[in-house]
Amino acid sequence: MAKLWQKDNYSINDKIEKFTVGRDPEFDVLLAEYDVLGSMAHTTMLESVGLLEKEELKELLAELKNIYAEIQSGDFEIEEGIEDVHSQVELMLTRKLGEAGKKIHSGRSRNDQVLVDLKLFTRAKLQEVTEAVNHLFELLITLSNTHKDVLLPGYTHLQIAMPSSFGLWFGAYAESLIDDTEMLQTAYRLANKNPLGSGAGYGSSFPLNRTLTTRLLGFDNLHYNVVYAQMSRGKTELFAVTAIAQIASTLSRMAMDICLYNSQNFGFIKLPDEMTTGSSIMPHKKNPDVAELLRGKTNRLKGLPNEIMLVLSNLPSGYHREMQLLKEVLMPAFDEILNCLDITHFMLSNIQVKEGILEDPKYDLLFSVERVNQLVLEGVPFREAYKIIGNEINSDTYAANRDLAHSHEGSIGNLCNDQITAMMDEVQGRFGFEKVKKAIDELLS
Repeated sequence: MAKLWQKDNYSINDKIEKFTVGRDPEFDVLLAEYDVLGSMAHTTMLESVGLLEKEELKELLAELKNIYAEIQSGDFEIEEGIEDVHSQVELMLTRKLGEAGKKIHSGRSRNDQVLVDLKLFTRAKLQEVTEAVNHLFELLITLSNTHKDVLLPGYTHLQIAMPSSFGLWFGAYAESLIDDTEMLQTAYRLANKNPLGSGAGYGSSFPLNRTLTTRLLGFDNLHYNVVYAQMSRGKTELFAVTAIAQIASTLSRMAMDICLYNSQNFGFIKLPDEMTTGSSIMPHKKNPDVAELLRGKTNRLKGLPNEIMLVLSNLPSGYHREMQLLKEVLMPAFDEILNCLDITHFMLSNIQVKEGILEDPKYDLLFSVERVNQLVLEGVPFREAYKIIGNEINSDTYAANRDLAHSHEGSIGNLCNDQITAMMDEVQGRFGFEKVKKAIDELLS
């Protein structure tokens, strides 16, 4: 089949064809449902401005819904020799409806088609990630509350520092996910802008109604300037993987903690035997491979923003073919972070916390600040109290006071998990997922 751009008596070298197409077909399949949604909105708009007849619109929408159902059932495929998902959908329409199928490209370029597909895909995937993050957040808050009174050492420079607790440890990662969700929201807001109607980046002489397609697709707003609409290609992907990388950073740090805390030298937590692996030579080994692989996978994800930045380096305005390569970065990243969030939830759901850790005399020095504070409460200036306890430690006359009285907001005795949960609820409520669902449901009804 001739390509959308192909002229009569024109052919392309097979070697060049293979190189330029690359892995696009396998990723384009993932965009199919969004290409159909974009086409439904676009054809509705074309009819409203007189570029389609009412009967043509009716036939097109009915057939697009059939294609959408085929995609949902897993039966859709891009046929051999068909250049991309846009060509496949148009071909299917033309086979069924003839000339009406050929009209859907009016006022549209493959540039804004793939842009709107990617926006809709990214928006939907960011919602999935946001929901998975919230699922993990809720578990962390539950674990924090459950183990709020179980103490463990706090460290600075990997030296024992001050008393901490599992309440603080689990709760810290929960609150970290709130900031990560803020990053997701920034990425979501950029993905939730409509580029449709920008054409190849310079608009159209047709009287397109871009506000209408914005509403039909549930976008918050549109990219008004048609040149910038095209410039958002790459930027949308960058913001998305930056948010993913931030979540990955939180998970990789937690994974490292778990690797340390599960080791015999720390012994603060235990992974069940069925979640560990053994050694081919050492019969005692129970390795935390799940945490180690989580650490490795999330560390790789942290490098993705740089990969996209390098592809985009020094590009002038307008579309450039290497932007196609960004699909290979963006799409697998969503699958990987969702997998990492799922395995983290499973691992934490089965983690075993050790009690009585700080009863060991080797942790006596953790309570040195408590002794200093005790003297301050008795009227001794802080600097003098600090020296007194320091001298006691140096002369081996120090005795730990294990009575803790931490009461300020966010401390061992006052975790503020209700306030942390309220913050997450507020952030989650700002996405506006309901508006998007309503718009798509109406488009498909």
